[in-house]
Amino acid sequence: MTADPVSVPEAETFEAEVAGHRIEVIVDGDARLERLLALLDGAARSIDMIMYIFEHDAAGSRVLDAMTAAARRGVRVRAVIDCFGSADVADSVFAPLREAGGSVSFFSRRWRSSYLIRNHQKLLLIDESVAVTGGFNIAEAYLGTRESHCWFDLAVLVQGPSVARLADWCDQMHDYSVNHDGKLLMLRRLIRDWPVDDGPVSWLVGGPTQRLSPWARAVRSDLEKARRLDMAMAYFSPGQGMLRRLGRVASRGKARFVMAARSDNPATIGASRLLYGYLLRRKAAIWEYQPCRLHMKLIVIDDTVYVGTANFDMRSLFMNVELMLRIADAGFAQRMRDFVAGMKPDCEVVTLESHKARASWLTRLRWTLAFFVVGVADYTVSRRLNFGLGEPDPEAEI
Repeated sequence: MTADPVSVPEAETFEAEVAGHRIEVIVDGDARLERLLALLDGAARSIDMIMYIFEHDAAGSRVLDAMTAAARRGVRVRAVIDCFGSADVADSVFAPLREAGGSVSFFSRRWRSSYLIRNHQKLLLIDESVAVTGGFNIAEAYLGTRESHCWFDLAVLVQGPSVARLADWCDQMHDYSVNHDGKLLMLRRLIRDWPVDDGPVSWLVGGPTQRLSPWARAVRSDLEKARRLDMAMAYFSPGQGMLRRLGRVASRGKARFVMAARSDNPATIGASRLLYGYLLRRKAAIWEYQPCRLHMKLIVIDDTVYVGTANFDMRSLFMNVELMLRIADAGFAQRMRDFVAGMKPDCEVVTLESHKARASWLTRLRWTLAFFVVGVADYTVSRRLNFGLGEPDPEAEI
């Protein structure tokens, strides 16, 4: 595949062919919603949805109506929704879908040892042949462009031979949430036993493993000898081991990080800024995205792209159930690197001098407290503990 220059964040979609897969990257929030609705309306056999947040707002209502209509025409419809991320939506909202024959189950409904583990995945699988993932949730802020109040994110649509494997994953997530919810050992086994495909297009999962999750192990391996790293990341607070690997890439090659300057969760911004000094001293470039809330999870390591649901923080590396798509293709990697480069006009460039100017001892103390809290607490909790780092966006979603 030959990568053409990309007119980046303004582009609504761009497409690629990789190893027999058609890949469509959807940047615009309104385009994401319309694409999802078209897929739901066109489903002939099955719809599987795994989602962290499902809001019953204008966007969520349209998605739910499309799922209900599909169930009424005989399509098997199943949804697994995180109970904590979607705590504001009443179970009764899904009654029409259930009455039409659909299934809706909730992840971590009960107070057990697994309650703090979140199903942070975002996946739509249509007819076991078309998959859509990314950082977006089912809510207006992710499926629209309301200027500063939207989340800047990606959806990636994939068609090709690897997608069929996701049917097994959806079966397992559905069975777990319906019959075994809260059984931590079983959840760990599901994550551990998921086969890791080393092909050019592969699906990696993560979860509450004792060591790095499978997707994080793959990233660690790709970083070992990497000379080029580009990352656009909503929440960034890795542990020391992973941080040192990032620093080594910056020292021996080039590393560029696009971080969030705005969020519903100021604590996550503080946690990221605590680590800026280390990266800047190793000649990394750090940009903070200004126009709206950055929510994407995109990593480009040499000729390999990771995109999906996982942040680069302790929860996503060790605890949350995540799904990441790994694409090893030089042309696609260059295209996504161009996409990251195109964000620069909308970013504030952070230098070692500007970082030091705002890093007073009190601010650093707040950053440190934020780092430890966001590493343990769910995002819906940590956003209420901002440690004086700023007020959340008044119209923020998670």
